Amino acid sequence: MKMRTEQEMFDLILTTAKEDEKIRAVYMNGSRTNKYAIKDIFQDYDIVYVVTDTKPFYEDKNWIYKFGEPLYMQMPEKLDLLVGKPCNLEESFGWLVIFQDGNRIDLHVNSIAFAKKTMKEDRLCQVFLDKDGLFSSVEKATDEQYYVKRPTKQEFACQCNEFWWCLNNVAKGLWREEVPYVMDMLNFYVRPCLVMMLSWQAGIMTNFSCSVGKSGKYLYRYLPKELYEGLLKTYSDSTIEHIWQSVFVMCDLFAKVARSVGKALSYPYEEKEEDGARFYLQQVYHLPKDATNVFL
Repeated sequence: MKMRTEQEMFDLILTTAKEDEKIRAVYMNGSRTNKYAIKDIFQDYDIVYVVTDTKPFYEDKNWIYKFGEPLYMQMPEKLDLLVGKPCNLEESFGWLVIFQDGNRIDLHVNSIAFAKKTMKEDRLCQVFLDKDGLFSSVEKATDEQYYVKRPTKQEFACQCNEFWWCLNNVAKGLWREEVPYVMDMLNFYVRPCLVMMLSWQAGIMTNFSCSVGKSGKYLYRYLPKELYEGLLKTYSDSTIEHIWQSVFVMCDLFAKVARSVGKALSYPYEEKEEDGARFYLQQVYHLPKDATNVFL
């Protein structure tokens, strides 16, 4: 099936809104309003219909079919209700849909009050239709709120401490060969510190006027090639030895960038933390399976 074009999708979205009196405004947020985001066939349409009443929309099970035949979908608020999580359907209800032609819409119906509140918190909003002049004061869409923020001395120190400290859990997990635990420790605790430090490096290089995207996905745009390639080398398969080597790469990369960031911002870097963590890692790396002491 041929994928509908962007213009065809926008025409459908706006026509649907114009023909329904319950829909008072339409705006879009997300990557399509960000001029720096990569444009490709996987970009979804993050659409909000501002409505007088959300109930007629979420009670009509066939309403979403106005936009095409779904391949499959998710309704987050419906799932919340199923597991007992609190949600206010009078404020907002959404459908996340991939259609048969490959297009994806993340569509929400929001009450007027809720829409006004959330638009103040998101500067990547672009108004397409405003029947009542509700959003006449909305500024031009910008990603400035997502720019890398200059860290305080305390924030810098905390990231360094968190990175080096959490590696002890990685080490013992590797010695025990508990790969799922190790991967969680790396990806949920250690790696975020590394990505943050690399983000600060990107911020310094751009005078803190860049957004590195979710999970640092745009870091390659701002970092020297060797730093970004170093980051890629920190991702490993499930082989114990390969994970160990990726951890050592991670340590070298973090140490290099943290020193650079600290120097640029005139923040002290705690050498003893790094020395202690590296010593511990090396001890556990060479520790035999029948060891009775952590330190050889």
